[in-house]
Amino acid sequence: MAGTVYTVAPIPPDPEHTTYVDAGALRFGVEWRLLDDAERAANYEGADMEEIRAALDGAAVQGNGVSIHVEASSDGHEYLRFDCFENAPHYHYIDRSGEKQTIVELDPVAMGDMLAWTLAKLRTGLPSMLERAGGGDRVGALDRARIESALTDVEALALRTQAALDAQKRG
Repeated sequence: MAGTVYTVAPIPPDPEHTTYVDAGALRFGVEWRLLDDAERAANYEGADMEEIRAALDGAAVQGNGVSIHVEASSDGHEYLRFDCFENAPHYHYIDRSGEKQTIVELDPVAMGDMLAWTLAKLRTGLPSMLERAGGGDRVGALDRARIESALTDVEALALRTQAALDAQKRG
C-alpha cells in the first residue's frame, strides 16, 4: 500500500476557512489551509508530535493552498482529504476507526496539477477511494448526479480560493 501511515488523526478542518457543499450521503468541504510547524504544534503534542517528527525526519514543512474534504453527511466523519498545496501536495485516507490515516504524496510530474487531479479522481474514483478509507458502507448511498452537481460547485469554490491565494502572493 502506498503512502505513510500515521496513528494520529489529521488536523481538523478550520470552520472559519471551510465552505461545505452538500452531495447527499457525502459533503465536500473546500478550505484555504496553512500547514506549518506552528499549526502542528497547536494540534499535536507528546507521542503524537513525536510520530509526526519522526516521519518528517526532522524537516520543517510548510504548505498552503486549497484542501478538499470528503465527509459523511450523517456523522461528519472525514474519509478523504486532498491537500492541493504548492509544496508537497498530498492526499489522506482517514480510517473510520480514527486509529490511523494514510498520507500519499502526489507526484506532479506523473500526475499533473493536484487540484485538477483531485477533481478528476473525485468524479471517476470516489467509490473505490471511499472504500479504501473504510467507507465502503457509504458507496451504495452515493447519488452520482448529486455528486457531479456538487463537484461543479466545489471546483468553482476551489478555483476562486486558489485565485485569491495567488493574488495575495503577488500583492
